[in-house]
Amino acid sequence: MKILLIGEYSNVHWTLAQGLRSLGHTVCVVSNGDFWKDYHRDISLVREYTKWGGIKYLIKTLVTLPRLRGYDIVQLINPMFLELKAERIEPIYRYLRSHNKKIFLGAFGMDALWVDCATAIPRVFRYSDFNIGDKEFLNDYTREQIADWQETPKAHLNRYIANDCNGIIAGMYEYHTAYKEHYAHKLTYIPFPIDIDKEQQFTPYDGKRKVRFFIGIQKSRSIYKGTDIMLRALERLHADYPDQCEILKAENIPFAQYSKMVEDCDILLDQLYGYSPGMNALLALSKGKIVVGGAEEECYEILDEHELRPMINVTPDEEDVYNKLREILLNKEQIATMQRDSIRLIERHHLPQKVAQKYLNFWESK
Repeated sequence: MKILLIGEYSNVHWTLAQGLRSLGHTVCVVSNGDFWKDYHRDISLVREYTKWGGIKYLIKTLVTLPRLRGYDIVQLINPMFLELKAERIEPIYRYLRSHNKKIFLGAFGMDALWVDCATAIPRVFRYSDFNIGDKEFLNDYTREQIADWQETPKAHLNRYIANDCNGIIAGMYEYHTAYKEHYAHKLTYIPFPIDIDKEQQFTPYDGKRKVRFFIGIQKSRSIYKGTDIMLRALERLHADYPDQCEILKAENIPFAQYSKMVEDCDILLDQLYGYSPGMNALLALSKGKIVVGGAEEECYEILDEHELRPMINVTPDEEDVYNKLREILLNKEQIATMQRDSIRLIERHHLPQKVAQKYLNFWESK
């Protein structure tokens, strides 16, 4: 098949493309590289945030459109799959719809259905980006998302595409939950793809040196991602046990550098408010690292995994994070086993070829 993947979040589409290509399909990835992360793509659409940047980007997009015709499958990373206003994206969506055979929507991140579900009363989730228990949990970032995605052109575009497209693929338990009430008839869950570097030299922790904890920080999203709380807990741990652990910290660095820092750690902290691991956590698991973050039982159930538990689940509470970090630090003999299980989890559920075949099966069924 001839497949077009538009947009990028944390290397999902490029990794999926690699799996599809290995199965003999022709794939084109169009994206901006996910901003400063600068992931690979076949056609680059990058917007300059200057006085005339928006006009230049729109012109480049329109010039590119004729190259985005004649595909068997088009998949969008998000309703806002281009760096344009929703009102400008809608006619482009209609163009893609009319000049390709099938079109699918990814439920991979922030959108109207997710915001509505996470802010709904009664609460759907025990905690999320928008609530902790029955209480609202709001900050500048989440308030901005509510203003962007509720009763706005973005919300209209989201529902228009969801109603019109052939199918919707959710990459995490949370996003599947957000869509299933209204779109169960055209919805599926497929785990994110992540590759295992065949050249990587995996060496489990030997228990002799300091345990290396790694935390990546996006300054603009630190509160939203919960890295502020996780960092405080981690710094407390280091203050209490300076001879037993060390902290590796990265802020807004390109993917290649980030990946190298992951290789140098033993345990990665990520996504405090999630129920399931995102792409950064999966990258760490693929390298044989332990992940501390979102790993509720729901994420294993939707994955159909009943044995492996290589991740350390934490709730949005600094004491809980600190206690879980302290427990693993004081029980170092568990680290090597959990690290091996991390790779086993990826091999079972997330390898690009396996994931790509699930996409192909779903696309063909619609």
